[in-house]
Amino acid sequence: MSRPLPTIHQITDEESGPFQRQHLDLEFSNGERRRFERLVSRGHGAVVVVPMLDAETVLLVREYAAGVHRYELGLVKGRIDAGETPLQAANRELKEEAGYGAHRLDVLRPMTLAPTYMSHQSWLVVARDLYPERLPGDEPEELEVVPWKLAELDQLMLRDDFSEGRSLAALFIAREWLGQGA
Repeated sequence: MSRPLPTIHQITDEESGPFQRQHLDLEFSNGERRRFERLVSRGHGAVVVVPMLDAETVLLVREYAAGVHRYELGLVKGRIDAGETPLQAANRELKEEAGYGAHRLDVLRPMTLAPTYMSHQSWLVVARDLYPERLPGDEPEELEVVPWKLAELDQLMLRDDFSEGRSLAALFIAREWLGQGA
């Protein structure tokens, strides 16, 4: 069922760190009025990289996650800098976080974190034909690189130290895409 988008009667902006907080005065097609809040990204988006060491092995990184105050396994990820494409950002982040560059990079799709209240998008990129190359990054310590077999994704998704939703979704999407002979 296709519905018309709500009418925005007013937007009120509020400063809130790396995001701009907006209050929206909305009217829906049934006449209901509501106030919604959203966070509008100030940046250029982000990348989530699935680095394939070989046809069966993805490289994960273990890094400190301040939000949950523990070390987490996940994919290479980071912000897209001004003037960068998602492909350029993916290759840079891969070099900074995992110590590899990629000869072959494919953007699969944009992903959102919480589309009901955030505008932020992360571009899913599969990196293949890897070669060793390290760039200095902004991490306070070198990240541990952990090879993981895609065939063992069912074990990974149940680990307590692998909880980031973008990484989980990206691995399932990439596994399906790669399985179709990409």
